[in-house]
Amino acid sequence: MGINPLISSNPDPDDLRLLEEAIYEFNVQATGISDGRLFASFFRDADNAVIGGISGWTWGKTCFIRHLFVPAELRKQGYGIRLMEAVEAEAIDRGCGQIIVRTHDFQAPQFYVKLGFVVIARIPDYPVGHQEITMIKLLTKPKVLT
Repeated sequence: MGINPLISSNPDPDDLRLLEEAIYEFNVQATGISDGRLFASFFRDADNAVIGGISGWTWGKTCFIRHLFVPAELRKQGYGIRLMEAVEAEAIDRGCGQIIVRTHDFQAPQFYVKLGFVVIARIPDYPVGHQEITMIKLLTKPKVLT
């Protein structure tokens, strides 16, 4: 077994996928929750090359948005909103009660606020001079205890 950690600047995508699968399997064993599913929707150019889109996963009644990118020429035309609405509908269909997204202060967090997300955490100086922001949108109304 190779236990000599050498950091790679260009890891093999297949190796990364195997690592993600191992973590998922560990998580399933630890929680008993095995409903994880990926999702994605892409913008493509005339040559069918991906130029933007959204991706993430659902697992354990939570939807996590990993990537959202709208090319500059498509911004402020409602494309991002339509992607988010499609993901929210898919999350609800999959039984999710919340959507989580992590963004940075320079990546238009106000876009998510307009869609009903609220900030639940900030990591200062990530990257230096900026912050990472974790946001949540509840898809179901919390039960009020009486």
